[in-house]
Formats: sequence, C-alpha cells, structure tokens
Amino acid sequence: MSSNFFITGTDTNVGKTVLSALLVSALDGTYWKPVQSGACEGTDRRSVMKWAELTEERAFPECYCFDPPVSPHLAARISNAQIDLNRIRAPYEPNHPIIAEGAGGILTPLNDRQTMLDLIRQLSFPVIVASRSSLGTINHTLLTLRALREAGIPLLGVVMIGEENHENRLAIEWYGKVRVIGRVPWLQTICREALLKVFESSFDKSLFWS
Repeated sequence: MSSNFFITGTDTNVGKTVLSALLVSALDGTYWKPVQSGACEGTDRRSVMKWAELTEERAFPECYCFDPPVSPHLAARISNAQIDLNRIRAPYEPNHPIIAEGAGGILTPLNDRQTMLDLIRQLSFPVIVASRSSLGTINHTLLTLRALREAGIPLLGVVMIGEENHENRLAIEWYGKVRVIGRVPWLQTICREALLKVFESSFDKSLFWS
C-alpha cells in the first residue's frame, strides 16, 4: 500500500486540488483538507469528490471550514474563530492512503503564531510540492523546497502543472536537488478517467508504493 501524502504548493491556485484528485484516483485513496477557506465559493472536498468519484466516506470533513475567500488566519478571525493545531489530527484510515491538501503555500498563516509548515510538520506525511511550469516557478519552487528541508520535513518530489517546460524542470531538479516526479497538463475536462490517464503517462509510479 502507498503511504499517506501531503500536497502543498508554491502558492494558491497552483493546482493542488487537481493533483490531490489525481492521486486519490490513482492510489485508491481518501481525501482530507484539514483547513478550508473560501467555502462560499465551494470546497475543495466537493471538487475532489466529483473529479475522483468519491463517496462521502472517502472524503473526510475539514477540521476548520470558513466562508471568506482569504488566508485561513484571516478567514478564522472574520468568523470569530481561531485555528488550533491541537484540534487537527489525521483521520484513522487503515485501508486507503490519505491524500491531505494544504491551503495556499507552506508559509500561509493559520493563526498568530503558526503557518501551514507547522501543520505539515505535525502530521509528518511525506510532502509533494505542486508547482507551476510557467515563468517564475523556479524561484517559488526553490524557496518552498528550502523551507521544507530546513524544517526537516520528508519530501517525495515536485509535480509540475501546466504546459511542458523542459528548461524549468531541469533547473528545479538541478538547483533544488529534487526529482520532478510527474506533470499534470491543462485538462479540457477534469474527470476520473482523464486523471488516471495523466498518472499512467506522466508520473513515476514506482515512487508511490512502499
């Protein structure tokens, strides 16, 4: 069976949710987003359930879910709440790997003292970084990798999202001392069948089973 994984990204709207749905589909996994903001526009949980054809039992509810489409720390403040990492524990799931998705990037604030990096460290899941393939990705990805390594967090690799960019991939692998383990192209239609085809053709599948 494959491990649990935590999907983070170089920033918001980079493609973490599509990547999460892809891995849930390919690994026969379960989905969990511990902290969700922007729920007024729909939740990532519902998107993954639709794309990966998951039942309610295979998509765990959020520990914190806020309507305002802003950073989690601010969404919590607007909602007269505070995110407490002591209340966030991984669901018990003995039969299927958990694909956990973060909010924003790794230094996205969760409260006055802690960021997404603290939550990743607490959960201790190996991390997969979703990064854009386009201009600007080298700097953003290398900064993300450095922060993860300085925090001692296990890193599986990087998945690039968007059109193929061979030079950016080479630069990330060389300067980041990391493997690009897959790529997700822009998809005309996001559905389970399309996601499985991408995993089959564009991912190093050997890395996902221990």
